[in-house]
Amino acid sequence: MTRDKSLDTLLYLDGDHSVIDDYGNWVKFEASQVDVTEYRPHGLSYSLTLHDKHGMRIFGMDNAHKAMDGRNNRYKARVVEYDHLHPDGGKVSVVYKFESPEKLIADFWRSVDERLAEIHGN
Repeated sequence: MTRDKSLDTLLYLDGDHSVIDDYGNWVKFEASQVDVTEYRPHGLSYSLTLHDKHGMRIFGMDNAHKAMDGRNNRYKARVVEYDHLHPDGGKVSVVYKFESPEKLIADFWRSVDERLAEIHGN
């Protein structure tokens, strides 16, 4: 079985903090391998976040807790989903369908570009 090189890329990014534009926005990556569980069937714990120059999270993708229902901010009662994103950086979360480390990284950067365009009007 061949090791997924995108997994190595994601794990390599763990702990990285990088300023990404002239507005002072920055990204932070946290990623580690964990035991495979019902909640983390891919064996990863991750948090990929975008912050403004003041450190406020303005977008994020993680699997640190149950996904919350964006309609009423209550935890979902039936399906337990841990992979999710925070489209505005706040408490509201939307379930994210994790497919691979490569797609997670690509989806993160695409979402970062979209969020910054939304904020800065670019």
